[in-house]
Amino acid sequence: MRGIISHGVYLPHRRLDRSTIAAVAGTGGGKGSRTVASYDEDSTTLAVEAARRALRSTPARPGALWFSTVTPAYLDKTNATAVHAALRLDDSAVAADFGGAVRSGVAALRAALAGGPTTVVVAADVRTGLPGSADEAAGADAGAALVVGDGSDAPVIAELIGSGAATDEFLDRWRTPGDNRTRQWEEKFGETRYVPLAVAAFRAALADAGVEPDGVDHLVVASTHPRAAKAAIRKLGVDATKVVDDLAATVGNPGAAQPALLLSSALESASPGQVVVLLSLADGADALVFRTTDAIAGHQVADPLAAQVSSGAPLPYGKFLAWRGMLTPEPPRRPEPARPSASAAGRSEDWKFAFVGSRDRSTGALHLPPARVSRDGGAIDEMEPAPMAEIGGTIVTFTIDKLVYSPSPPVVFAVVDFDGGGRAPIELTDVDPGDVAIGDRVAMTFRRLYSADGIHNYFWKARPVRSTENPASEG
Repeated sequence: MRGIISHGVYLPHRRLDRSTIAAVAGTGGGKGSRTVASYDEDSTTLAVEAARRALRSTPARPGALWFSTVTPAYLDKTNATAVHAALRLDDSAVAADFGGAVRSGVAALRAALAGGPTTVVVAADVRTGLPGSADEAAGADAGAALVVGDGSDAPVIAELIGSGAATDEFLDRWRTPGDNRTRQWEEKFGETRYVPLAVAAFRAALADAGVEPDGVDHLVVASTHPRAAKAAIRKLGVDATKVVDDLAATVGNPGAAQPALLLSSALESASPGQVVVLLSLADGADALVFRTTDAIAGHQVADPLAAQVSSGAPLPYGKFLAWRGMLTPEPPRRPEPARPSASAAGRSEDWKFAFVGSRDRSTGALHLPPARVSRDGGAIDEMEPAPMAEIGGTIVTFTIDKLVYSPSPPVVFAVVDFDGGGRAPIELTDVDPGDVAIGDRVAMTFRRLYSADGIHNYFWKARPVRSTENPASEG
């Protein structure tokens, strides 16, 4: 039996109210809100956060990682290796990118379901468009992860029982390399091409699974062409009450991450023995049919999607434009940071990417960053790794720095005492300076400190732990 072992999603803390767009851009906007990645987030950091949540809910240790995105932080260089490092997967676990097209998200999932070791399939996108455009308002930034396996190292909660596909070449949406917006052909054209493909893939998948349309309990339809998705749903013969909310009003469309995100949403509410169908429309159609197992009843989700949707904080449209590079405000009058050192990063990979300190074996003294010489007793090279990314902490003191260079000043620095020992100065994120207080609880989050000479400097920051979160997210 091969299928989904665990799932997790990550929605950025900030939200853009679509009704605020038109007053500045003169057009566009609409109702509802969309998720917005912070200035220190990109598709790689979103992927790390989603995968962390998926792995918290299972003892499975993946032997492979497939990362899908249409908005990669790097070209030529593999982005999945940074995710691999942040998750502290074994060196023998292969990590590879599935990128360049929205369809790559579901393609990576199909590849994992076809066989091989336990695999974490993670997708993330940062979606945008020109100011006032439909893509700007309808897009979303998010990450979603699915742990796929055969049940040998952890129970399968949703077994794959059928699949179908239909591929066709036609020009619906496209973006040339280096362009900052996606272009789209006339909507009616895309609808006429997608609907027959959707019906063909859906019917083939149900036939493969031996299921009739009235036997579907949850229907997930993902597409960057919402008009085609709605038209296809009407042709499938599934009761409208079984269609999973596409979260367009509260989250938006996160591109390559949408199939896994909406499938996670369906699995959060599914009961044992139910049929869940994922239908993805992107340069064709892909349909996957799952049947939930008894194990889903006891599966604990870290940071449920529903709780993340209901939380978040507003972001002014002007700051959104600045974070997206559409507006260039006056920068801090300080020298910009030098490019990170590749050799230094290579020497401290566990600390930099996975936030691993060192603990003295004889005294238990914890060192952040890791050290060779213990501060207690002076023992040399008697350390063991101390992973800290999942450990919560408490703010002991903090300062608000308005002079240091930052893409989004001011910067809040805090001294954090970690549960079980250890203290370190940590930059805070996803917080308004006026809301910080000594004694606040924080959790670690993987972020991009800055970029220089085309090199992204990734490290860990701390974010407030909010009341809506699952306690597991505190470490």
